[in-house]
Amino acid sequence: MSASPGEQSALHLYEQALAPFLQDAAQLRPAAGEVIDAHTHLGLDEDGRSLDLESLLSMLDAAQARRACVFPLHDPERRPSYSLPNDRVLRWAGESEGRLVPFCRLDPAEDPLTEGARCIEVGARGIKLHPRAQAFDFSGAQMQGIFALAEEAHVPVLIHAGRGLPPLAEGLVDLALKYPGATLILAHGAICDQGIITARLADHPAVLYDTSCFFPVDVIELLARVPAERVVFASDPPYGATAPGLYLALRVAAQAGLDEQALRGMLGETMAALIDGDELPVPTERRRPGAIALSGRMARIYGYASLAGPALFGGSAEQALAMIEMALAACRLPDSVAEQMPEHEREALCMIHPALEAANTLLAGSDGSQTRVRAAMDLIFRTIALAATAVSDAEAPQALQSVGSSQLSG
Repeated sequence: MSASPGEQSALHLYEQALAPFLQDAAQLRPAAGEVIDAHTHLGLDEDGRSLDLESLLSMLDAAQARRACVFPLHDPERRPSYSLPNDRVLRWAGESEGRLVPFCRLDPAEDPLTEGARCIEVGARGIKLHPRAQAFDFSGAQMQGIFALAEEAHVPVLIHAGRGLPPLAEGLVDLALKYPGATLILAHGAICDQGIITARLADHPAVLYDTSCFFPVDVIELLARVPAERVVFASDPPYGATAPGLYLALRVAAQAGLDEQALRGMLGETMAALIDGDELPVPTERRRPGAIALSGRMARIYGYASLAGPALFGGSAEQALAMIEMALAACRLPDSVAEQMPEHEREALCMIHPALEAANTLLAGSDGSQTRVRAAMDLIFRTIALAATAVSDAEAPQALQSVGSSQLSG
């Protein structure tokens, strides 16, 4: 079925606003190195989100990503033991011509050791745990058994450590230190307890943090707390998408002053070493200071635009539009002021303003169209990634200082 004239017009508007972001990503991306999305899902979730094999592979293609790690969503048919969703993911991975690396999802309350061992035996190459969805903590014999299984089978354990959780460092850190041979991937930048976890696991030999965060500041701060060699690219489909998630990673890496080797590692080579059975890279010093050098103008744009995304996730297009209007207001300047702006900021504003105008138009006329909402979300996401990282080369970090603080300069 062909798109209506209105949808075609909306798609054209989106593509026009997106084009300079794609060009920026192409310039920031290293010429060599594999891109691997460390955090993707397939199947159906109880919240209504879903993703099929063809759509996920299309997302990877759009980002020129070769591979991805994949696991089930919070599937309505997960009982008993996530066996059916795990089998589906294993089958889809087998149909992907090597592009999808399957992880099994375990529920500590439902015989996780039997299910984990079964899945690993038939091809699973990692374990996914979700303490919010499955409502567990990291105490108890079952959790020790899962970590021991991962250590023995030499497979990583990816753990949801994002929103919706109480501080979980206490039990998780103790367990991780007890089983140092189990490689951990802490999802969403470990934002639920980032400060404590990164400090207490600083000497752990194999803890990685994925970049699947909506707010770029979370990833900026992560690179002030851990070595770049312990940060891996991820985007969290269907809640995120690979290409805009990759743009965030590229912008943050540039702002942190990562060299090409460190950038290639973050985008995919570190994950490739992990899933292909090689040694993880040796960690170096942290690459960026804790202070964030950001103009007051960009801080205002970032602040308002970053509130539009959660509003859309919550189903409030009206609130999202109000925040976009405020971000647009922060963009508007007299010509005499704009001419005096630093070149890097002026270039960023020339991308941000049209993107926000396009997102505003797409949402205002969406009438429930998910195509328009997704396009607007993509532009908003890229806008805040650019606004949070719009610093000149002279402002890029040269040495560590005041780690753990943030500073917005006007």
